[in-house]
Amino acid sequence: MKLEVKNLKIEIYTPPQYVIELRDALNQIGACHVGNYDHVISFQNSKGCWRPLEGSSPFSGEVGKISQGEEVKMELYCPAELAKKAVRVIKNIHPYEEPVINLIPLIDPSDLAEL
Repeated sequence: MKLEVKNLKIEIYTPPQYVIELRDALNQIGACHVGNYDHVISFQNSKGCWRPLEGSSPFSGEVGKISQGEEVKMELYCPAELAKKAVRVIKNIHPYEEPVINLIPLIDPSDLAEL
């Protein structure tokens, strides 16, 4: 039996001040919903490290110099059919030129009973 990916976990690394705006916008399109709950996210403080290369326009840091700073790793649940829309929402709000957005396929535990 082939398992169908119906849902994704989205991971986003962002400056802390963007967490609420991202959460609210993603919730509005139907992400961040789990059962009878909405606005469901998890987030952890993180340190990031980067060096902007020539031609970049960094949100933080200077071209050619290694920088580090405080970030937040956000995790949220998203129906697979909303993934493209969710990525667009993230890119419209996120301040980084190249935001890290990880889309991780999830297997529904109830689908495992049929195997």
